[in-house]
Amino acid sequence: MADTIAETVDLLYTIDQEHLTLDQQIALASALAALAQAERLEQINERLRGIHQVLNGWALRVTVDGR
Repeated sequence: MADTIAETVDLLYTIDQEHLTLDQQIALASALAALAQAERLEQINERLRGIHQVLNGWALRVTVDGR
């Protein structure tokens, strides 16, 4: 997913905004906002994966150690 976001961001930033109609500028701003949200969600997802790994490690130790 991160590669797709990065590629899309690159494409959006290469658009010459000076030659866009008002509607196109609004659509571009909306797309950029959606991408920013997607990037944030991907960051949250990565952190959750890390937390999940830590919790899994704890659970395995508890199972093995019996504590």
